[in-house]
Amino acid sequence: QVQLVESGGGLVQAGGSLRLSCAASERTFRFYPLGWFRQGTGKEREFVAAINWSAGRTNYADSVKGRFTISRDSAKNTLYLQMNSLKPEDTAVYYCAAKSGVGVATTSDDYPYWGQGTQVTVSP
Repeated sequence: QVQLVESGGGLVQAGGSLRLSCAASERTFRFYPLGWFRQGTGKEREFVAAINWSAGRTNYADSVKGRFTISRDSAKNTLYLQMNSLKPEDTAVYYCAAKSGVGVATTSDDYPYWGQGTQVTVSP
């Protein structure tokens, strides 16, 4: 079973940047499509970004396009989310997720494997 551990969250001022990382426990991670989701207080979990196994295809939520970049380093079994120009509305717990198969997905129900989450707080 794939285990995922996020890191890199924290407190940042609006306009700042953070890079989240997600380390996976298995080498087979390199074949899994991966995604980032977030959940703000009192809100539904929402899709942020996804990447296929070869890193040749990515997908972003409209709210983060042009500001966030998803990437992966299969040699290190690690997924990244570079977040620039952060806004207070980006404040949430961010989760990485993995799925089997070949296609990227934007709904949380498609991902059976989840990390524990890392808190990102953006102050005005």
